[in-house]
Amino acid sequence: MSGQDANSRIVDLERRLAEQDRIIADLNEMVVAQWRKIDSLERRLGELRDEFDAAALARGDGPEPPPPHY
Repeated sequence: MSGQDANSRIVDLERRLAEQDRIIADLNEMVVAQWRKIDSLERRLGELRDEFDAAALARGDGPEPPPPHY
């Protein structure tokens, strides 16, 4: 293999590595954004459950309280 062929292969590998690094960084940003959205949605779901339970109790049709433990 000539020196020119080796240099060409190295340049090609460096380009590929740079592209893969960029793709990994982009994917990481997407994962972080999705994690933040999921976290926000889970918190909001908890708030809505609390509101629903409070409204059901105020109407008197909430879940029956558990029996006392003796």
